Amino acid sequence: MATRTDAPSRREQILKEAARLFAERGFHGVGVDEIGAAVGISGPGLYRHFAGKDAMLAELLVGISGRLLTGGKRRVAEAGGQDPEALLDSLIEGHIDFALDDRPLITLHDRELDRLRDSDRKLVRQLQRQYVELWVASLREVYPGLAEPAARSAVHSVFGLLNSTPHLGRPGSLPGRGATAELLHRMARGAFAAAAA
Repeated sequence: MATRTDAPSRREQILKEAARLFAERGFHGVGVDEIGAAVGISGPGLYRHFAGKDAMLAELLVGISGRLLTGGKRRVAEAGGQDPEALLDSLIEGHIDFALDDRPLITLHDRELDRLRDSDRKLVRQLQRQYVELWVASLREVYPGLAEPAARSAVHSVFGLLNSTPHLGRPGSLPGRGATAELLHRMARGAFAAAAA
């Protein structure tokens, strides 16, 4: 069974470099030859793994939305309805991991989502809505007096806060991963507490 510590497959390497390059220079600013060079294969060699750049972009954006939802569902299942505060903290921690470790995907989503085919864009939105609803349910368990529309707005606002990591400067300019994660967690919990006040 594969784990996150296993060496990434060639396909995963291609996606990682494509995300980085697309985030740095925009989808149309990057050619298949550059993506291939970044992973040590010819540009045409990429077509053994993907139909083209559009397919890479779709896999990146649909993939991360699916991964966030799957991770959120796993955290809910692990909590088993036992401790709403711990579940909310766990959801926040999972999203912070994404926000710190996959910063190019946040930039890519912001800039390039509209380039997806309609069916892929609709799938991304559907996955995102389901992910938001996990958070809304968790938040309302912690703050039962918080109305559903307000909870949904608070969740979207916290996503905006957590997903601001591409704007925090270069990775080396942050105060360190642990300290940044801790700060983001405190800010997220503070925002939720303020929404419920």
